[in-house]
Amino acid sequence: MLIQFHFTYCYKNVKFYFLSLIKVNIQLFGAIIFCISWKIFHPDNLIHTRGYILIDKTINPKRLIFILVCLTTLLLAVSACSSDSDSSSSNSSSIDKFGMILVGPRDDKGWSQAHFEGGEAIENAIGAEMIVADFINPADSPNTTVAQVAADMIDQGAKLIFATSDDMKDGILEAAASHPDVSMVWSTGDSAFKDGKAYKPELENLANVMGQMEFGKYMAGCAAASESKSGNIGFLGPLINDETRRLTNAAYIGARDCWLDKGNSISDLNFEVIWIGFWFHIPGVTLDPTTVVNDFIDSGVDVVISHIDTPEALTVTDQRAAAGEDVLVVGYDYENSCDVAPEVCIGVPYFNWGPAYIDAAKRVGNNSFSADFQWIAPKLTNGVTAEDSMVGFKGGNAMSEETRKRVNRLADQLNGDIANIFAGPINFQDGSVLAREGKKPSLYDIWYTPQLLEGMTGDSGGN
Repeated sequence: MLIQFHFTYCYKNVKFYFLSLIKVNIQLFGAIIFCISWKIFHPDNLIHTRGYILIDKTINPKRLIFILVCLTTLLLAVSACSSDSDSSSSNSSSIDKFGMILVGPRDDKGWSQAHFEGGEAIENAIGAEMIVADFINPADSPNTTVAQVAADMIDQGAKLIFATSDDMKDGILEAAASHPDVSMVWSTGDSAFKDGKAYKPELENLANVMGQMEFGKYMAGCAAASESKSGNIGFLGPLINDETRRLTNAAYIGARDCWLDKGNSISDLNFEVIWIGFWFHIPGVTLDPTTVVNDFIDSGVDVVISHIDTPEALTVTDQRAAAGEDVLVVGYDYENSCDVAPEVCIGVPYFNWGPAYIDAAKRVGNNSFSADFQWIAPKLTNGVTAEDSMVGFKGGNAMSEETRKRVNRLADQLNGDIANIFAGPINFQDGSVLAREGKKPSLYDIWYTPQLLEGMTGDSGGN
């Protein structure tokens, strides 16, 4: 906004008339115009029009030169002050370095690459340097802890640390306690969830951020069921915890809703979940996702939904389709994961970490960072994901126009409320109630999901 004001200042025999335009923004002054006249001249001798000063010709030329010299001096002084202010503002609102700790490789076409590109968004936005440590997991780095990696990044000058996996819980809690003056973000964590089971109020430097991927998984399940001819859907899961259970449940609910929307019977929908044991394949430790996907297809599954960090589900489905089988796949995590198998990929629910990560970096730079818990809803308009949404669903080449319309319509009916996904009546596998008819569960009950739902086949695991 612009503020315009006039004021008069008298000193001895000199009268100054000032007309100033001040832009209220991060710039101190957008433009300042000083109009100077001597007391011996009547103010009407100065005429202001369209930014110009018209001076009556009776003014003595020497006095006119003096006025111009004063004007130039004042403008130079204001310009110098403005530059100093801008420089100070720029330095105080940015950080030089930040650390990004990844559980897998930075180019995995999945979870870790999505976080890595979120870090690149910070680099592009504020010019900070990203210090990256990938493959930070017990199998690939058995002698390296998250706390050690964080400490090393801090020694290199990092002012902000991102720990990007639920599996990093113990390490990032230790790091935050050991370095209370360094801001940290534990993505997917709940240490700042005031009503949560693991609230750590003493860690005032550790924030949490997570997108409401439940919407993306609902849309993924809906798309899978809409394209399925047999009603046999295979869900390739990672390890079992609250997060993976609730997201798997959201995918099943989406599949149920779209299967019924097609006019089918719920009894003809088979939704099977197999967990490999970690976020990606570790030979000798986890199940082999390549084998699991082949087994799915051999058993009659015609659509596979991936929930692991890496693209084996897309690769195998593409191979089986090339051999003449009518099979399709839904990716996960990374917006461009369908590029791995474009002809058989229905779509992908994805994370866009950039906006949230940029916001965290800027808040560290201007000293407004706090240990808050953010579970960010998507930005959807008529079921279509906005470009700056933290989570979304991107259709692939194998998605039909009918499915696209169905997915967008049903997603729009959720009205942006995560609890609407899990609206009752809905029960867990053991028959216990998540939400009664006409009721919706609390955010707490959704976050800490203890079981898979009735109608699904698979292991719910322990808590």
